[in-house]
Amino acid sequence: MAREFLGRGWKFPIAVDRDGRIVGESEDEKVREAIVMILRTAPGERMMRPDFGCGIHELVFESLTDELVGRVRTEVTRALAAWEPRVDVLAVQVQPDRDVHTRLLIQIDYRVRSTNSRFNLVFPFYVQ
Repeated sequence: MAREFLGRGWKFPIAVDRDGRIVGESEDEKVREAIVMILRTAPGERMMRPDFGCGIHELVFESLTDELVGRVRTEVTRALAAWEPRVDVLAVQVQPDRDVHTRLLIQIDYRVRSTNSRFNLVFPFYVQ
């Protein structure tokens, strides 16, 4: 059982359930949350680690073009390679959302190195 091998730990941010117990989560969930945290953090937001994060936030006011799609893909790939050593990024695909014209959908296919388990994550990114 790969999930037992990885174990469980406290959820971040720390949360308490209805019975007052600290909520736990699996290592796979922790990796997923770490990826989302990297994508949601703009470089310069963290005082003690100013280079942490993903540079997509600088692109918020850009026009929705093929060039922007490529830049978002590059920034996401670079940030995950730099800040999440527990995964191999298999693919990053960026495409405009058909329903919301100011949103890009960033699909990340990744493999957790310790278990060889594959996952994907779709992260919405709003522009303009």
